[in-house]
Amino acid sequence: MATSSSINPPKSRKRVEADTPSSSSSLSLKRAKDGSAFTRCEECKSSVAVALIDMHDCSLDAKIKMSLDATVVEKPAEVKKKAAPRKKSASSEGASETKTKRKLTKVKDPNMPKRPLTAYFLFLEDFRKTYKEEHPDSKGVKELAKEAGLKWKAMTDEEKKQYVDKAAELKAEHEKAMEEYNAHKNEEDAADAQAEELCDEDA
Repeated sequence: MATSSSINPPKSRKRVEADTPSSSSSLSLKRAKDGSAFTRCEECKSSVAVALIDMHDCSLDAKIKMSLDATVVEKPAEVKKKAAPRKKSASSEGASETKTKRKLTKVKDPNMPKRPLTAYFLFLEDFRKTYKEEHPDSKGVKELAKEAGLKWKAMTDEEKKQYVDKAAELKAEHEKAMEEYNAHKNEEDAADAQAEELCDEDA
């Protein structure tokens, strides 16, 4: 019994070289005399791409004339340009300056008196204790805050009065403490200024 390979022997294949353009021709372009990629047909007065002159619908004479006018230009090797550093716009520079100013002003004096609690936060301290006693398993902060907000809104002015009065008292104490702090700080600043003047005189 004959095998399939003996019945249909494989045909020898002919190696065909593909017409690859040479490196020099791949780097060349056809351009009009003025260097543009388009030229004007004198017959129909339309603009024609230099590379597509052969496909133009005018007479053969017009095509030949346009082809003769076209020249082959060497294409310069493509060089990758380094991206130029982006210039910051005035608005972005201003924004970055304000950010740095904010960072500088955020440094607070540890001796500065802390702001007093508002009436709501005083209420929240009491509410947190009672809520944890009623719901010992609950650890959700969102639930606590939501319940506290609902209760605070439902409270009458008389019920809120104790917290409002306490907040006003704390605010008055804070203002008094701030006055003392500012007076003390002004004295320190004045002493520092005098010390600097003395140092400058000695130098």
